[in-house]
Amino acid sequence: MNIPATRNDLMIVNMGPHHPSMHGVLRLIVTLDSEDVIDCEPILGYLHRGMEKIAENRTIIQYLPYVTRWDYLATMFTEAITVNGPERLGNIQVPKRASYIRVIMLELSRIASHLLWLGPFMADIGAQTPFFYIFREREFIYDLFEAATGMRMMHNYFRIGGVAADLPYGWIDKCLDFCDYFLTGVTEYQKLITRNPIFLERVEGVGIIGRDEVINWGLSGPMLRASGIQWDLRKVDHYECYDELDWKIQWQKEGDSLARYLVRIGEMTESIKIIQQALEGIPGGPYENLEIRYFDRERYPEWNDFEYRFISKKPSPIFELPKQELYVRIEAPKGELGIFLIGDQSGFPWRWKIRPPGFINLQILPQLVKRMKLADIMTILGSIDIIMGEVDR
Repeated sequence: MNIPATRNDLMIVNMGPHHPSMHGVLRLIVTLDSEDVIDCEPILGYLHRGMEKIAENRTIIQYLPYVTRWDYLATMFTEAITVNGPERLGNIQVPKRASYIRVIMLELSRIASHLLWLGPFMADIGAQTPFFYIFREREFIYDLFEAATGMRMMHNYFRIGGVAADLPYGWIDKCLDFCDYFLTGVTEYQKLITRNPIFLERVEGVGIIGRDEVINWGLSGPMLRASGIQWDLRKVDHYECYDELDWKIQWQKEGDSLARYLVRIGEMTESIKIIQQALEGIPGGPYENLEIRYFDRERYPEWNDFEYRFISKKPSPIFELPKQELYVRIEAPKGELGIFLIGDQSGFPWRWKIRPPGFINLQILPQLVKRMKLADIMTILGSIDIIMGEVDR
């Protein structure tokens, strides 16, 4: 703690980067007048690993294991956006079955992400019980992921033109059982939290963002929908097979921390509806478009020699990115996750720019916490839902 030289009784407090409520290595320099926040300056970059530059020195297949380290709680979405860009550039068709499998995995990942937002958010404002409850449900989701992909968190499951492997025997029944069970879990959360007077006291009317303000700041996801705007990229961009399923956009008009909580709780229920429909309507057929798994024989004739084919290691299939540029986006749990991609007729992208939702949503934090109490910082920061892996990249 440090008192400025002006001696007007303002106090500068350093919160983070090791504060337990910071949800990662975020540092806030907060200027206080007793308990009132006068100014707040976020300091980023403690988790910067050069993810965009790494992408420019890897083929897409080589880069796939890296992308799950951006938002490490919603890993399927980072994989989806990584393969969606090249698919759009190369005009590659994804088989219908693969598209359904992708939707199921994405929505399970959305629920897992919202659960791990809910637990720490409640712990930040003083409710410990939900923190233990959410891990119970999340374990079931990770068991499903492990059965289908072999990994609990960093899946490396999506591929250009499909997915890495088909769903194993009995997986669909297990997932349907989970859906039925989880709906009772959400009801339990709502009984425990939504009408709790202490919880409402902490979140109602805290961190209000108006409709015009949310558009001007470029916010997306639950932050946008909690301020009265019905905008969801699954409806807007018609990607994968979301159009074939019946579901509604969850939104609220109040724009405060409570509205953001209600939007996320509603999204978990809608995700279950989407998963159930996808599981019941999943078609047969291939899970991957095998036409894209080819070698460029003309350019590398030695790859077909005896030594390369039978003695040395075989390289993975190379997908050549056409000389074009493209922005591709997806509705991640935290908002619009986008990639600006430039190809130049080689296996590596020439430019790979990530638009992380957490980074854009975090911009408004200093404005939201001004003139609030010190204790409200944790409520507001928690309601924004950030992961520093994708903020710093």
